[in-house]
Amino acid sequence: MTLNSTSATEDLADVERVLAGEPAAFAGIVRRWQTPLVNMAWRYCRDRGRAEELAQEAFIRAWRGLAQWRRESSFSTWLFALAANVFRSELKRFPAVNLPLEAAPEPSGPACQHHMLAEKSSQDVVRRAVLALPLRYREPVILFYFHEMDLAAAAQTMRLPEGTLKARLSRARSLLRRRFPQLEDEQEALEFSATTPERRPNIEARRN
Repeated sequence: MTLNSTSATEDLADVERVLAGEPAAFAGIVRRWQTPLVNMAWRYCRDRGRAEELAQEAFIRAWRGLAQWRRESSFSTWLFALAANVFRSELKRFPAVNLPLEAAPEPSGPACQHHMLAEKSSQDVVRRAVLALPLRYREPVILFYFHEMDLAAAAQTMRLPEGTLKARLSRARSLLRRRFPQLEDEQEALEFSATTPERRPNIEARRN
């Protein structure tokens, strides 16, 4: 059994226990998803303390709306969609301070002595550049690349037609390409910057 299937099984079991009157089972959900939700929130607001508060609010909303999960998608997809809506609503009330995209540093050049270090540096730069995008373009990138939602799920989360989401992803890549013309494939840079090495074979499989 894979890690994802194990988590899905545990999520389902914990949800059913909570709905059956065992509220302490929700602690298992928090334990599994707290770090991913905080990381996701940080990509929205770029403030660690606020990200933790946003993640906590998302868990509260999930607790209150647990019975609304219809099992048409995985629990994690439902949770991330709910969290994205919470983060978006909170940022409309109290906007984060945006760093201009032009202020993002340049990637390391190809003459770096250590190739792996150069690759990691470029990935970090792309991440920072994504965080500097306007929210209307940053959010689709966060959901599609960093949290591996498919187009339909990301569009549903943002309450947008799929065509509009595709257009925003295209615009985000165009902005990144304009800022960093030396990136030969900004989509590849986005995908690889959003993943850990052990998950990269999945990206290659998705392309082929």
